[in-house]
Amino acid sequence: MILFPPAKINLGLRILRKRADGFHDLDTVFYPTALTDVLEILPSSHPSNTAVELKVSGIVPTGDPEGNLCMKAWRLLKADHPQLPPVYMHLHKNIPTGAGLGGGSADGAYALRGLNEKFKLGLAREQLIEYAAQLGSDCPFFIYDEPCVGSGRGEILEPISLSLNGYQLVLVNPDIHVSTKEAFAGIHPNDQVKSVRSIMEQPIDTWQDELLNDFEASIFPNHPEIARIKQQLLDAGAVYASMSGSGSTVYGIFKGEPGRVEFPEHYFIYRSRM
Repeated sequence: MILFPPAKINLGLRILRKRADGFHDLDTVFYPTALTDVLEILPSSHPSNTAVELKVSGIVPTGDPEGNLCMKAWRLLKADHPQLPPVYMHLHKNIPTGAGLGGGSADGAYALRGLNEKFKLGLAREQLIEYAAQLGSDCPFFIYDEPCVGSGRGEILEPISLSLNGYQLVLVNPDIHVSTKEAFAGIHPNDQVKSVRSIMEQPIDTWQDELLNDFEASIFPNHPEIARIKQQLLDAGAVYASMSGSGSTVYGIFKGEPGRVEFPEHYFIYRSRM
């Protein structure tokens, strides 16, 4: 079985309040893109050696492979479904890691979906969403895999009717690591703001001044290179440009072909129709 976990972008991201559990309530729209990883799931050819085996190629993330969400997804299902057999998974990474695009979350959620389908576990979407929430706050979105308003920590989702078909998307990642701690360091929660949903109902030409990512105010002063990318995309004709998530990827949405813009060779650049 071969699956294609997609990257997401955040259309707006407001930090509303800090919660008693230390997390923050947010308001955002998650939107899937055409940029995908590739995940293959096969029964293990040597099940006596290991229960679950994962090979990662492409943009290989740093860190312990045992912490990969695909591995965690298998273990999570195995605990409740002992009949789940040993598997071999090959994950080819096209989505930059730690980039605000949700690549790791997509991989974990699609592993849940793939294991459920291939080995006929019979889990409904609502059950998969519950498992995905245990993997991470962004993971449930990739079970829906359609535009959704995200609230709570991002795990409370409501599909919305929103289509950007016909627009062009440009993703730019400068390979700058922004830690979660750094991203939240300059955040000042504010729940007296216009909802992202209401802005989505307006013409896209009005988004730039109102559809804000609160992390930009925190991150741009420390990383002017990221702020510069956003301005370059706007100068190239983007009708809307923003940082995705807590960075460092910036994206531009264009009505037509983007104007010419030059970026350093080490940048990750992705262009597609939406």
